[in-house]
Amino acid sequence: MAVYQKMLVAIDLTEEAPVVLDKAAEISKAHGAQITLVHVVEPVGYAYGGDIPMDLTELQDQLDKAAREQLQKYGEKYGIPADNQVVLVGRPESEIHRLAKEYGTDLIVVGSHGRKGLQLLLGSTANGVLHGAVCDVLAVRIEN
Repeated sequence: MAVYQKMLVAIDLTEEAPVVLDKAAEISKAHGAQITLVHVVEPVGYAYGGDIPMDLTELQDQLDKAAREQLQKYGEKYGIPADNQVVLVGRPESEIHRLAKEYGTDLIVVGSHGRKGLQLLLGSTANGVLHGAVCDVLAVRIEN
């Protein structure tokens, strides 16, 4: 069995995040692994195809601030220090891969919805993280 020392736990800040965090905490405790908690905020322009004739900086800043506050709450609840809480802006799969390489991560933990079909099996973000990851990936099943 692999021994994990550095875990990257990617959460989406929904009510389902504790399911992922509970599993990650269990693995961390068993292995003595350090957890880095990450949330990736997608750029607001992505939702609109990037062709918006207005400045979305303030909205993006508000989303970033809200994400940092929520991540801090989860960090406090699960004993994850502020230095190990990361909020990034970008495409979730790409940013999670980049951070995993940068931190020398042994295991990435993400949530997965149990839907049908190949991409639906994991969900688009979990599927994207799985493909191209440089380490093990655990997709924690989220019950619908």
